Amino acid sequence: MICVCVCVCVEFSLQSYMNDMEVGKIKCASSYGKPPWIFKGSALYQLHLVKAETAKAFIPKDFRLVEAFGYTLGGFFLASYDESPAGDFDELVVIPGIVWNPPTSCAWAARVLVNSDEACDHGRKHVGLPSQVARFTKKITPVQRQPKAKTNGFLNMIGLGTTLYPPEDFAAVQVSEMQGPSTKDICNIALTTAVPALKSHKWMGPTIKMSLPSFSGHTEYIPNLLKYSCHIECRVRAVKPAKVSGTLYASEEDNEQHSSRTVNSPTTEVVSMDNGRNLSISVMLSRPILALEFNCLTMRVEAPIVVSSSSKRSLKVSN
Repeated sequence: MICVCVCVCVEFSLQSYMNDMEVGKIKCASSYGKPPWIFKGSALYQLHLVKAETAKAFIPKDFRLVEAFGYTLGGFFLASYDESPAGDFDELVVIPGIVWNPPTSCAWAARVLVNSDEACDHGRKHVGLPSQVARFTKKITPVQRQPKAKTNGFLNMIGLGTTLYPPEDFAAVQVSEMQGPSTKDICNIALTTAVPALKSHKWMGPTIKMSLPSFSGHTEYIPNLLKYSCHIECRVRAVKPAKVSGTLYASEEDNEQHSSRTVNSPTTEVVSMDNGRNLSISVMLSRPILALEFNCLTMRVEAPIVVSSSSKRSLKVSN
């Protein structure tokens, strides 16, 4: 589980992706214990422009979507945890947009994919996340380093300035949702970044600390709305956005004619089929605007609290 926020976006290091992984670890007994829960590793979060009509399919009516000119800020969070209460596992969080909760805004997760049965069960039953078990298949192909790099002046102005490094290693992460014995491909994420273990001289950015709020709930397991916080400490730097491709599945009535079609990111196409998987894929295929890399990540997740709606535009904590 991860809390994500509108103001940050991350791409992860490839250190923990040196080996291909199939399906995640299966554990019977929960080892999460009492909160706070600590997670360590690296992560990628990309900030995307998502069509408001797509995001609203996921957002409860209790909330007001933060939008402008028909778009909101969403994206995805891709993480690899080396240490956690569930051991090491991978996670993909699809974020359709952000909601207004005065005086701040909070993220809403549309889908959480993890390759750990224990992490999936904990996310569903204790944090109110729409968690699903998934397979993360990874492959890294070395490519020749280009000598020329481009400096991002805007990021220098806001204190995150660094050189956007050219490709050194190419990694492809295929994420497939598990449904019993069958699987459904969600997306393929193509990354271009250096492997810190092999490039120890690489500057990983400044150390930052932040506290990020997020909402969850309104699920089969937890019908109430919840709010929880993540306290993060990590090294952060700007990187080139990953390229995403995915499959939009046909509706049942169209299955006799065709089963799926493939679309590449970025795209402005709106998914016509009204189901959670396709809408989640359409969020992944939306236009990226910024990516950051989080290294040396330590995240402390607090216990969620129940919230109740006081109006359609705000929420308050229940006593």
